[in-house]
Amino acid sequence: MDKFKVAEIFESINGEGMKAGELSVFVRLAGCNLSCSYCDTSWANKADIPCTLMTADEIYDRVKETGIKNVTLTGGEPLLNNNVRSLLEVFAKDKDIDVEIETNGSIDLTAFAGIVKRPSFTMDYKLAGSGMQEHMKTSNFSVLNENDTVKFVVSGEDDLERALEIIRQFNLDSKCNVLLSPVFGKIDPKDIVEFMKKKVMNNVRMQLQLHKIIWDPDKRGV
Repeated sequence: MDKFKVAEIFESINGEGMKAGELSVFVRLAGCNLSCSYCDTSWANKADIPCTLMTADEIYDRVKETGIKNVTLTGGEPLLNNNVRSLLEVFAKDKDIDVEIETNGSIDLTAFAGIVKRPSFTMDYKLAGSGMQEHMKTSNFSVLNENDTVKFVVSGEDDLERALEIIRQFNLDSKCNVLLSPVFGKIDPKDIVEFMKKKVMNNVRMQLQLHKIIWDPDKRGV
């Protein structure tokens, strides 16, 4: 039976995304194929981190114990797991569970689009400030719909300009949710708002990471 390397499971509020402020159970799978300059979960990306091997059913049971309906599957990069579809299918059988996948934009989403009651994707499109922009798969934009989100984490004005270019080139603001989020401590959120006003960025949201405001920015499990 397939087992997953689970770095942690915890309950909190969603700190970002379209369900920001809502309760969610976070299932963090170990491992990532990227190394972003601003990564705040790099500890979960290392091959030798302590983790718990769990089956899909064990993860599902742990989630159901909480009584919380939102599940955030995150990492690292959760879709790196070859058997992750089996986990998604277990969750999909439960009509009361809503799964969001936080994915880093480098993994082909086509294989997961056909799941009945498929999860929503929050695709983090990496900009130059991340150092990982060349790994992005713009082909994923064809998979996204109104239940999905593209998040641009911006370090400065160059990142904002590139985000605007991508949004308009692929008409993202008319097909899915679009978020602009500042790299914590790198750019003043007011500058993002001013840029949005200057460029008249309708149907785009600027979002702060709530968990870094409520708790210490480096605190885990929140």
